[in-house]
Order: sequence, then structure tokens, then C-alpha cells
Amino acid sequence: MTMDLRSAVRGLGVLLPALVTALAALIVVPLFAVSGLLVVLGAGVFLLPAAAAALHRWTEWERRRAGRYLGTPVAPIRSASGFKEVVRSPMTWRDLRWLVVHALFGLVTGLLGLVAALGVPATLASVVLWPVIPDVTLLGVLPSDWGTALGLGAVQLALTGALLVWAVPALAKAQARVSLRLLAPSEAERLADRVDELAETRAGALEAHGAELRRIERDLHDGTQAQLVSIALRLGIAEKTATSDPEAALRLVREARDGAEEAMAGLRDVVRTLYPPILADRGLAGAVSALGARCPVPTEVSVGELGEVPAAVEAAAYFAVAESLTNVAKHSGAQRAAVSVRREGGELRIEVGDDGAGGAVESGGTGLTGIRQRVAALDGRTAVHSPAGGPTRIEVVLPCGF
Repeated sequence: MTMDLRSAVRGLGVLLPALVTALAALIVVPLFAVSGLLVVLGAGVFLLPAAAAALHRWTEWERRRAGRYLGTPVAPIRSASGFKEVVRSPMTWRDLRWLVVHALFGLVTGLLGLVAALGVPATLASVVLWPVIPDVTLLGVLPSDWGTALGLGAVQLALTGALLVWAVPALAKAQARVSLRLLAPSEAERLADRVDELAETRAGALEAHGAELRRIERDLHDGTQAQLVSIALRLGIAEKTATSDPEAALRLVREARDGAEEAMAGLRDVVRTLYPPILADRGLAGAVSALGARCPVPTEVSVGELGEVPAAVEAAAYFAVAESLTNVAKHSGAQRAAVSVRREGGELRIEVGDDGAGGAVESGGTGLTGIRQRVAALDGRTAVHSPAGGPTRIEVVLPCGF
């Protein structure tokens, strides 16, 4: 019974706002018709794109709301811009079609939801107040005594309760499904959006890859190469002075050995930025746990059963966690942090959160852009939630089904 009531309350959370937006749609539909007519006079060329953009924000809100209720993931749809694109875009006509249908269907479902929401309290009030308020009816009958009032009230309460518990969730599902169906992009549009998304992520991946190669070249040129040149010079001088000044030659050989050790350490650092050796030694679970243990901010690490994860995905996940924890230590002012890594079907999900000051932005030198580019290169997704005042939560989803 508790679950039924929760379902009814969730259903009312869909139907009652639908009633409000349906009433608004009754007003907006004529306004769009007027905007269309004004195109002939020229003014509509400026009004229509703005009106279409506002309508699209409205329909996107409706899609997200319906998707949350049905448990269906809803990807955002890019809005059209400019008069020609607005007129030609199938999205504009989908939004208008939904607006017209919602003005009627949403009004009906919303009114039924309102009746269901008021039915139970109205029945209880009628049973209690029938002696005081004249013309109070129960099931259309004027009660003459308490026995009649209680009997009729019980029947009416059962009917209104059934409407609330069973009809409201069904109406809410119908309302949400109609909205999603009317506003869903066609297969051709989804394919075109996917092509655009892949082109954008590939361009970002190539840019990130080029930057990574330039960084490696700079590290090798400024670090390892300079050290190797110094070693070669010392060994050459040592060779020439070996007979005339053995002690100086021995000192130069020792310095060359020390320089070789430093060069090897530098090379290990460069290799570590490509694929951290700890991943090969301890796997992703052990590597993430080590990152949490090394973080200056106390960090709780939770790693589920990951199964077999491609090496590229492991590296991207490791760097995402490492960069996120670096941000926590440097910028957040947090007292505690948490890392969660788990496998859900064919996806690896990483969440890093902290209780710090929030306000993280990608343009603030926090490395978030690098995380997003590295993840996008593998067709993954990155979401950053960091309101001012905190907390901050970074979510990364990487596909594992290569």
C-alpha cells in the first residue's frame, strides 16, 4: 500500500505540472500562429527564432521530466539558431506538434490528476461537514443521517482512493510516454547528431594527442636529451684524462653514472604519463586505491567488481581519478573526498566527490578540460557538478565493450 501511495504521489508530480503547462500551451499556440503571420510583415523573422528557442528550452525540460519518471535516459537536443535553420529544422516542427497535442492531452490528464488529488480530502470533508454545510452530496445523494453519510462516504472514499492509487500512475505514464514519443528525434537526426558528436570528439582527441606528443618531445628534449649530452661530455673528458689525471676521470665517471640514473628516472616519469606502471602491477582497483591513499585530503575509495577492462579505458580512468584528486587537494579546500569506481554492464562509471567550496570551472586551470578530452576520445561522457559553496562531484562514464 505504501508503494502504491508513493506511485500516486510521483504520478501527481507529473500530472499537476502538466495541467499548468497545458494551460500555458493554450496561450502559446495562438502566439506562435501570430508570429508566423508576422513573418509576412518582416517582424516575425526576428520574433520566430527567439520564440522557437524558448519553446525548445520548454520541451527539453518536458523531455527530461518525462525521462526521469519513466527511467529513460534522455540526451539533450541542440537547438536551432537563425530564421532559416529554425524553419527548416525538424526539431522546430516536433516542438510545435507537441505544443498543440499537449494543450489538449495534457489538459485532460492534468484535470483528471487534479480530481484524483482532491477526491480523497473532499470526500473526508463532506462526511465530516454534511450537518453544517447544506447541499453536501456523497455519490450524488444528500445524506439524512450519520449512518447514510458514513456508508456513502466509505463507498466514495474507496472509489476516489482507487482513482488516486491506480489511475494516477497510469495517466502519468501515458502523459510521459506521449511527450517522449512526440519529442523524440528521428533515426536520421540521431545518426546525424552522432556523426557531429564523433567528429567533434575526434577533433578534440587529435588535438589532445598532438599536445601530448609535444609535451613528451619537450620533456625528452629539455630533460633526458640534455642529461645524455652531459653524460657523453663527461665520459669523453674522462677518457682523455684517464691516464694523466685518474682521480678526475673517476670523478667524471661517477658524475656520469649519477646523470644516467637521473636520466632513467626522467624516462620513467615520461613513460608513467603514457601508461602508469602501477596499472600493470596492481590493476585499476589497486591503482585507484593507491591514489586515494596518497591524496592529502582523507579519501574514501570504493571499487566494485570491474572484470576485464581495456587498457586504454584503464588509463583514462586512472588519469581522470588522479587529476580529480589533484584538484581536490589544490583547489577545493575540502575536508573529505570520495572515489567510486564500478562496472555497470558495458560501462565503467567513475565518481569523484568532495565537500569543498565548489565552483570548479573547466577554464580555471583545473585540468577538467583534459579529463573531458581524454574521456571523449574513447566515446565516454564527463559531467561536472560543482555549484558555488559545494559540494563538487565529477562523473565519468567510459564504454568497455570494444
